[in-house]
Amino acid sequence: MALYLRLPATAGFNIDNELIVIDAFNANEAEQSLLGQDVNIIASGPSVQQLALSELLDTPTIFVNGSLSLTGRHQFTHVVGYVISDARFVNHQPEILRQYYTGQPLYATLAVFEAMATTHPDIMRTYHHAMRVLYPVDRPWGVKSNKLSFNKLIFKKKRLNKKMPLSYFINHPNFVIDSSHSSTEIGVSLNVTHGFVEAGTVAYVATQLAFSRHAAAIHLYGIDLLNSDQPRFYENNHNRAPSTLSKVMNERIVPSFNLLSRSYKAHGVAVINHSPVSKSLFDDL
Repeated sequence: MALYLRLPATAGFNIDNELIVIDAFNANEAEQSLLGQDVNIIASGPSVQQLALSELLDTPTIFVNGSLSLTGRHQFTHVVGYVISDARFVNHQPEILRQYYTGQPLYATLAVFEAMATTHPDIMRTYHHAMRVLYPVDRPWGVKSNKLSFNKLIFKKKRLNKKMPLSYFINHPNFVIDSSHSSTEIGVSLNVTHGFVEAGTVAYVATQLAFSRHAAAIHLYGIDLLNSDQPRFYENNHNRAPSTLSKVMNERIVPSFNLLSRSYKAHGVAVINHSPVSKSLFDDL
């Protein structure tokens, strides 16, 4: 019988000698439920500029990275999440958080919160109650320093630092793992309380979060992929961050989303890709 890692229940961050505690995501929290509701996930591709956003404002919405800036120009009435999985976004675009983050439910990795503790300590002090930690299942530690403290750990930090193959979780009831994929192992989480699976884009994390929160259907906007050489909709040629999407598009992103769509459809949840740029890439979106 496999022995799986129990993830930390809380993470503590020392900010100017004040301990700021952030709970790990737990799908059993009543406030996390989106039961029976369709959810929109808005990513950052240039096609977002062509969206009729007035038609989306009243639907529960999850933003990722810089798409939160849309709240500065449009009155979204039901923001149910904001997801950041890569600390590079925080370091490259610190003004996005300063200008547009006002306590919306924030779901991020330990590495992101570690970066925020340095770049945005006041935001963490003020809104930590609205934040939840998400963990990549194969490397739940995922930070550069030891400035964090954890509660309720089974394994020591040394074990947490070690990246595990996804095939380790192939019999875990909360994951669907495809270890036969030609170039790399891929997978999808059925409940990110136990960790999420990475695929090279934060939108993949957000989609797993929406399913874990029992969304009825998941609509994806701005996952463009084929125009990743262009600035994101909130960027220009002078302030754009590097993109790695083209490097992992065919190897990880497309097959991962196809696996996710099939897996979630088997559980009665449709995932619909509305990007006119990338729709033809996928078999099942």
